[in-house]
Amino acid sequence: MNAPLRLSSLHLFQFKSYASQQIDFPSRILGFCGPNGVGKTNLLDAIYYLCLTKGYFSRSDGSNVLFGHQGFRIEGVFEKEGRIFKINVILRENGKKELSVNGEAYSRFSDHIGKFPVVVVAPDDSVIFTGASEERRKWLDTLQSQINPAYLHQLIRYNRLLTQRNSLLKQFFESGRRDMGLLEVIDDQLIESGQFIFTARRDFLKIVLPEIEDVYKRLAGKDDGLRISYESQLSERSFPELLSLNRDRDFNSMRTTTGTHRDDIDFSLQDQPFRQLASQGQRKTALFALKIAEFNMIQKYNGTPPLLLLDDVFEKLDEERMQNLLHWACIDNKGQVFLTDTHPERLETVLNKLSIDFHIQKLG
Repeated sequence: MNAPLRLSSLHLFQFKSYASQQIDFPSRILGFCGPNGVGKTNLLDAIYYLCLTKGYFSRSDGSNVLFGHQGFRIEGVFEKEGRIFKINVILRENGKKELSVNGEAYSRFSDHIGKFPVVVVAPDDSVIFTGASEERRKWLDTLQSQINPAYLHQLIRYNRLLTQRNSLLKQFFESGRRDMGLLEVIDDQLIESGQFIFTARRDFLKIVLPEIEDVYKRLAGKDDGLRISYESQLSERSFPELLSLNRDRDFNSMRTTTGTHRDDIDFSLQDQPFRQLASQGQRKTALFALKIAEFNMIQKYNGTPPLLLLDDVFEKLDEERMQNLLHWACIDNKGQVFLTDTHPERLETVLNKLSIDFHIQKLG
């Protein structure tokens, strides 16, 4: 295994609640503690930005600017494979975002994805189970994009073509005229990318989904009947056939009604929908199983553990579950870990039981 990825320092300027802040990370295990609202989660979001060029907790870049100001800057110093990398993310006053590593700017942000891998575990992640299919595709796409650049390329291409096709369908509806030649050109390209995405997802999930089920059993200490499956329209018919069969429907609805953008991952418990039957404890266990499997996949493909960001995950966990989670995060995992908690004494107590070096910084 390569030397684990490390983040040694972080500098924030006008990012969320921070006007200007320099933070050094002297240890592999780092805790940030303080009451809600002091900026613990914002630190994790800044780290995520440096790794994946966008926020984890906020969808729009503009919402991450310090109130009353314009633009922000995040700078992080990483060590990877014996080399130092200074990463800068800048949001200009005009809304333009820039990304550079050691002073060299990226022309395509997608080229950065996967070079500095990261996994986040946060309370709101339960939306993966309770939310719409978009949330599960987002989780899967983020995971696969960090380990497979070709997948990310095809995903970006597919989404661009999908937008073009939907715009064209709207034009057809509004004008009453249909340029079938242009539609076929877009369809051919959409089919190529869609088939690649479907095959990549299907083959990848054959490995990941059984691992999530196995990790869940180990965490729960029993088999609760958790079953997970990949659902795609392309499992039943070819993509060209689907587009042909649904062409009139697409014309009338002014959008593309079939394709990999409709894929889903089904979670069930004892053959019933997971979101309806699972208790709060079962949901937390499933979330940890999902994230551990995600972490393991990234480590397997990249040869080194990703940064692990644990945001306020200890609330409503009994001491045994908390200790088991931290043992995996801090002992089994050899990578760098960032934790937030509202109770510094609690975090210090459980970390001391692991007999490891750590550093806790109190905020607020």
